[in-house]
Order: sequence, then C-alpha cells, then structure tokens
Amino acid sequence: MNINEKSDTLHSEGDTNLSLERASWRQQIDDPETLDWLERDEKLFLHQSLSTPCLDVLVGAQGSEVTNIRGDRYIDFHGNSVHQIGYQHPKVIEAIRNQLDTLPFCPRRFTNVPAIELAQNLIDLTPSDLGRVLFAPGGTSAIGMALKIARMVTGRFKTISMWDSFHGASLDAISIGGEADFRKYAGPLLPGTEHVPPPNPATCPFKCSGSCNLQCADYVDYVLGKEGDVAAVVSETVSSVPYFPPVEYWHRIREACDKHNALLILDEIPHSLGRTGTLFAFEHYEITPDLLVLGKGLGGGVFPLAAVIAKEEFNVVQDRSIGHYTHEKNPVACAAGLATLEIIVEENLAERSNILGREVRRHLQANLNKFNCVSDIRGLGLLLGIELDDQQYDGKKLASEVLYACLQSGLSFKVSMGTVLTLAPPLNISQKDLDRALDILIKAIGVISARAQDS
Repeated sequence: MNINEKSDTLHSEGDTNLSLERASWRQQIDDPETLDWLERDEKLFLHQSLSTPCLDVLVGAQGSEVTNIRGDRYIDFHGNSVHQIGYQHPKVIEAIRNQLDTLPFCPRRFTNVPAIELAQNLIDLTPSDLGRVLFAPGGTSAIGMALKIARMVTGRFKTISMWDSFHGASLDAISIGGEADFRKYAGPLLPGTEHVPPPNPATCPFKCSGSCNLQCADYVDYVLGKEGDVAAVVSETVSSVPYFPPVEYWHRIREACDKHNALLILDEIPHSLGRTGTLFAFEHYEITPDLLVLGKGLGGGVFPLAAVIAKEEFNVVQDRSIGHYTHEKNPVACAAGLATLEIIVEENLAERSNILGREVRRHLQANLNKFNCVSDIRGLGLLLGIELDDQQYDGKKLASEVLYACLQSGLSFKVSMGTVLTLAPPLNISQKDLDRALDILIKAIGVISARAQDS
C-alpha cells in the first residue's frame, strides 16, 4: 500500500475527513471570509487524518455552544471531551484572570499555591490508596509519565493494552494505543507492547453475540501468565466509542493484575470528572487502579492540563525525572483546574450527568427504536452512543449522513468506529439546549432512515 493511499480504516477516535459528505459540506459554504480562512488553514498546516480539511472557522464559544465566523451556532456534543463544565464558565474565567494578575508562570525548582491546592483536591477526591500527583501539559504526556512510573517501580517494561484504544498521539502513546490510523507507517514502536481484544461484543473474536462473556478478561489473565514479566495493563476504563464493560470484567482484570504482580493503569483522560455519572468512571466498577490518568476537562475547557495520580508507595524514584515538563505546575492552568473541580462538586454535576443520562437514553429509545437502522442505544451518564446497523444497511454511510444533517441544523458530535454516533454534551447543559439538540438528532435520523429504506 502506498503511503499516500486513502484508507478505509475505522476510526475509534473520530469521523473521517475524507468522506463524500465532508467534501459536499465544504462545497456548500458560500461565505468568502470563511472560505478564505479555510483555504489559508489548508495551506499552512500539515494535512492529517481526522482534521484536514477543517469543517468551519470558529470565533466564539459560550456555555454549550460554539459560534462560527458567520454567526451560526452549533450545540457542541463533541468538544474533544474538554467541556464538562461548558465553555467560559464564569468561575474558571475569574480564576484565570486573578492568577494572571499575580503569578502567570512558575519556573521549575519552585512551586506555587494553585498547584499544591489542585493536587490536594485530587487526592482528597480519589480513593485513599492514591496519594501522589504529577501534572503534565496534556493527556499524552501524562500517559508517558504513567508508563515510566510503571517501568521504574516494577523493573519491567512490557505492557498489555487494547486494540481500538486511544491514549494519545506520541510514539509511546500510539505504541500502547490500538488504532491503525495512528500506528501505520510510524514504526518501530515501543517494544513489549502486547495488545488484546477490547471488551466490545461488536468486534470481539470470542463470539460474545452481543453480551460480553468475559473471555476477553480471561485472555488478559492468560497473557499476563504467559509473558510473566508485564509491568502494567493499560486501558480506558470505559471506551470513548462508547462501550461499557460489565462490572465483572474489571473485577477479573484487577484480580489478574494482582495475581501476576502487574500494575493497572486506567486512562480516564476523556471521560472522567463526572462524565459517566460518577466523578471517576472506575467508581462504577468498585475497583481502584494503581495509576489513574486524567486530562482534557481538567483544564476547564481552557488550558491543556493533565494529571497522573499514583499510589503513595510509588514515591521511590526521586533520583530520576518522570516528567519535568516546563508547564508541569503552570499556576494559571492549575487555577483553572482547581476552579473546575470546585464547580463539578458544588454544582453536583456528576449526579446531574447520571440523572440526565438516564432521561436522555429513555427519550432516545422511545423515539429511535422504531427505526430499523438503529441497532443499539447505550450510555453511562452523559457519554452516549447510538449505533447504526452495518449489516442490513450501510451504517458508515448513514452515520456520516446523519452527522452532516445535524451540523446543518446546528448540532455537532463525533462518529466513532464508523457507525456509532457518540454524544458527549456539557454536564451543565441547559434543558432548552439539550431538548433542541435531541430534536435535531431524532429528526435527522428519521429523515436518513426513511431515505435508506426507500433506496
């Protein structure tokens, strides 16, 4: 295969930028100013999968909406998972402004109050076993730090991670990641990065037939035993596709890690901080990871900020640098993170996510189950997925058509694995915006479904 050939790879991380619908969308834009900026963007940036050509030019973001240069607004059910508290929350903006007036940057070798207070808050909110923190300027960097910690404290370097997973775009992150779109032509990758099937019945080789039979968990135990020297199992607690493993899956993985002396690293970069109806997704499974990785929404939808939260007993490598990033304890980012956590707790957004998520699923099921092209509706909190049938219908084509129909009406979301409409609204979205978004979505699926049945 030529390196410049187009690929039919299914992207767990997002919808393709090479579809006919994307090209048609671009052709329908007739605003000269928008077209000029989009053309300049294409000329200046290296082109890459998932993002080039860009959809539109944004100039504003407020609450649940983003606004383009023409003044059109999209309700944002995508947000790259950074907008748990929406955009421009006044408490975050105030915290940032106040911090800019005093200490905008903290050089290495010094510390600052916002960083210490944010670390303390995170430790207070997580289980007692997790007692140490490191910050990083992004989730990918935090994953790299977690891998280094696992190597340093176990004396091993091998990992087990999942196919179809995404942990970031750097070489170490794509080595444990499982999406071909990031891995192809990038080798050689890190040695010792073993991969196993994810707990997703739709792609499971163990013939789950729609319900996880836990053979995938038993296989992790099997590989840990055969390898014998694995440092860590690395996984998203719940998939951003989304798919949600049964409770027993994580019980078995935790037991297998303990049995084989491997650490459990849970990546909750995109779906933590209340998204799934609890502050941390692992709370649904009544387990505790050895290392927890957070990011995205931690910066309040403003700053890139991530964290690794580790067990106290791992504080044994002070003679080596784990991260040492220039902006590791950036006081402005930490002030934003501190305000974000306070908002999530004070406004009870995790519980609100739980309640709204149940209501949205009931509403979607009541309105979409009549369409044959809808094969599944699932969710946990306000992380929701509508899977379109790819057997009787061309689910990938339908998903793309639904996406662009919704964009035309002012709703943005992500398509995962080609056929899953992935919905992740702000946790503090107003009922008015939520109702309008669902109306747009249901109407679009109805129109596209009718068209598919007639063809």
